[in-house]
Amino acid sequence: MNLTRPTLAVVRLALRLGYGLRRFLPKQTSTTFGRRGSPGKTIDRIYVINLDRASDRWSRIKGELGRIVDKFGNDLLGITERHSAVDARSFVLDSTEAADVDPFYTLADQLFVEPQPLTLPTRFELAAPIRMSRAEIAVAKSHMEIWRRIALGAEAHALVLEDDVWFHPNFGRYIDEAWKELTTKSEDGEIDVLYVSYMEATHGAPKHLLSPHVFAPERGLWYLSGYVLSRQGARKLLDLLPCRGPVDLWINHQFSKLNVFATRRAIVRQRRDLFSTNSYSILPALSTIGAINSEGAALFHARPPRLPVFAFGPANSGQSSLAMALSMLGYRCCSDLEQLPPYELRRLRDGSADRVFGAYVNVGRLEAMVEDLRRSYPEAKFIVTAAPGDQAAQIVRDILARLAGADVIVLDTGNIDAWSVLCEHLRCVPPLCPFPTLEDVGQRPAMETSRQSIHSRRRAASKWDRSPWIVEPDHGAWTGIRTLPLPREEDRSWSNAGDGVQNLDLRDWAARSDTFTSNLALFRPSNVEHDRLNGAKIHIRREDLGVRQYSAGALTSHTDFLFGRFEATFRASDVPGVITGFFLHRNSPHQEIDIEILGCRPDRLLINVFYNPGGQGDKFDFGYRGCPSHIDLGFDASKGMHRYAIEWRPGEIRWFVDDLLVHRRDLWDPTPIPHLPMKLHFNAWPSRASRFAGRLSNRRLPATAEVQAVRTYAFDSSMSEPEAQGLSGMDQPATGGASA
Repeated sequence: MNLTRPTLAVVRLALRLGYGLRRFLPKQTSTTFGRRGSPGKTIDRIYVINLDRASDRWSRIKGELGRIVDKFGNDLLGITERHSAVDARSFVLDSTEAADVDPFYTLADQLFVEPQPLTLPTRFELAAPIRMSRAEIAVAKSHMEIWRRIALGAEAHALVLEDDVWFHPNFGRYIDEAWKELTTKSEDGEIDVLYVSYMEATHGAPKHLLSPHVFAPERGLWYLSGYVLSRQGARKLLDLLPCRGPVDLWINHQFSKLNVFATRRAIVRQRRDLFSTNSYSILPALSTIGAINSEGAALFHARPPRLPVFAFGPANSGQSSLAMALSMLGYRCCSDLEQLPPYELRRLRDGSADRVFGAYVNVGRLEAMVEDLRRSYPEAKFIVTAAPGDQAAQIVRDILARLAGADVIVLDTGNIDAWSVLCEHLRCVPPLCPFPTLEDVGQRPAMETSRQSIHSRRRAASKWDRSPWIVEPDHGAWTGIRTLPLPREEDRSWSNAGDGVQNLDLRDWAARSDTFTSNLALFRPSNVEHDRLNGAKIHIRREDLGVRQYSAGALTSHTDFLFGRFEATFRASDVPGVITGFFLHRNSPHQEIDIEILGCRPDRLLINVFYNPGGQGDKFDFGYRGCPSHIDLGFDASKGMHRYAIEWRPGEIRWFVDDLLVHRRDLWDPTPIPHLPMKLHFNAWPSRASRFAGRLSNRRLPATAEVQAVRTYAFDSSMSEPEAQGLSGMDQPATGGASA
């Protein structure tokens, strides 16, 4: 069940009140802690890992430590040191630090710690590298810094805590029982690590029960939010570096080389009223093997606090990079236009809050309105981008003179501190990714669009995601922005990208053997039946595969495409619950352009666009609905072969059926146009969303979809604009394109 934001806020407040009431409980006593007690018999130091910008967490953990006293009545704050955590927002992994952290690990490393016994892989890439997120690297570095302090310190044992924990009401008694057994039954120095906070792997941690209070794990313990580390254990861990993968995963691989123990229950626990700032690089890989079965809204909840924002600057001064950076901060940003569409310009002049955009970058006509904008929006933030050269410097000085008295900064988007300067100005938190670097687009000619006949068959589909990068369908008379080609683009068109083979050639495709959260099936190569004359048949079968009860088929192109025309001739399935899809897709950031036909309504087309900002590898993957619409086809797509096409240009996306233009989306109608390379896909699969695709009918399985041919056309500069119109879909291409 997905809780609404108000409900989550109430739950969070209730949890916080519950934690706060614990201060009225009696203090606990523990004999395990002391100040240089019997050598090797006590824990004489506590380190708390805490970010400098998280002072509230440090206050809460001090309250926890103040509630526990040693046998002399001294609270544990007396032996506690705060350790400043490595901040993922500011560090750079240099060559020295890279010797301690290998940022790549594999799905096989993950499955060693947490096996997935229900997963029946056919061709999973267990050894394919997975790159740690910046947050995971920062966490690992923070723990390693503590290990070095313990290895060089005078204390035999230290307790290491992360700053989001609370102590079990019986922490003192439980830690004393476990510590007494370990120190009396073993020789001095035999304890390397004692977990007091952990979560066992889903199917349990292989372990040896040593007593009613202690066990020795073989593997399968997650988290490093609370553990006792000995001086010799710290030295062993440092000798075992580099850390490959998230630190709590990597340390499981070292258990055989260490003396590792754990209390029978987790006696230090993570607070549930605090949100984790970590980002988990393993989640996409777990989703593809079916280990994650539920999907909910992963929406971008942060909204920029400072509106509106206006940015100006000389040509080639980083305006397009700034526009992307503002989008990554959650602004709906209009950029790189000669002028605003009349709809938006009227509202901006009127000082209306019902504007489409919150940020305006490099919009030509607005520079002439600087004085008016200052008066109409006294709280506005202004940004002037800098560029090298005397002429550019003079332009910057002229703009600043007109902005005298305004809240303005000069920003060099190429500087290493660009995020810090920008976010300090806007009073917001920078994302955990590099500042974007884009070639300046320049100011494009634009005109306001209108709902033409191509939109007449469009119907609202399911709910749209609510994100900063989608203009809501009920936003007044907004119809997007039609941009005219820049002079350097006027001669570009679609040209055949291959040898003219029309039939589907599987040498250009990979048959997939994975899945995703909303898919009831596991994709299997055996569900793709192919011959060179008739193309491929995709089968959906009822089949017990452990993590899934159905099998399906999917093809993915080996090639990544950036703009082009993509055609497929196929027959869709008419089985309710089954979706036949032909689409472009990428992750990190998630961008997608869809053609889908639902088995419950094979007489209509579902088109969709997912847009997230950022560059290659930036983890903006918010939302799972996109902004779908239905198009009435006028025929049953399951009764015969029809040709469907996506035409993707920098300024618009158009959809065709049998060479007839059926839908077009311009810039910000309702999203920006995806701007990064994507792979081409064809698949057929059963959906979990019965309200969306219909309830799956088992008695009608197996189901089949057929794809006869796929052709791709590259965005090319060798053809004239009249030829481009001929190839853009209204006329049959004179020659066959290449299979993807």
